[in-house]
Amino acid sequence: MTEEIIIAGFGGQGVLTMGQILCYAGVIEDKEVSWMPSYGPEMRGGTANCMVIVSDTPISSPILTKFDTVIALNQPSLDKFENAVKPGGLLIYEASTILKGPSRTDVEIVPIEAAIEATKLSNTKVMNMIILGAFLKKKPVIGLDSIIEGLKKVLPERYHNLIPLNRQAMEKGMELAEKITVGV
Repeated sequence: MTEEIIIAGFGGQGVLTMGQILCYAGVIEDKEVSWMPSYGPEMRGGTANCMVIVSDTPISSPILTKFDTVIALNQPSLDKFENAVKPGGLLIYEASTILKGPSRTDVEIVPIEAAIEATKLSNTKVMNMIILGAFLKKKPVIGLDSIIEGLKKVLPERYHNLIPLNRQAMEKGMELAEKITVGV
């Protein structure tokens, strides 16, 4: 099993954090991992993305141009990476803020209104965890318990009190992804 993913959005949306959590969780499960971040000079509001590979076998290169999964958290990221999904792949996007959805018909499309759901959970910062949960439902490459352990490694200890909320957000994303699918 090898899963090649790109996660993209604005700085401050937790794009790089999602990738880090996946990689830490992969290490916990004795998988090979690669995390390659890319971001503009702005801390928040600029564009950011990261390429993540989780594999049972050694990874030959962290540089990719086509992906099994694209996760887009904003319109510019969807516009830029929609065509980078391999045919038959998965495209998850944040549907409550993206106005023009994808046009591909040869990939599985999962629109998740994560920003709205995060507001319902009273913490807009868990939007990325809702999306991560949706991804894990569609592609269970890592177990949820390992993701929680990875989250403990990425989150500063002063925020560990938020781990139950993050788990709840991921479970909500899993629930949403089970109900919503377009295409393939």
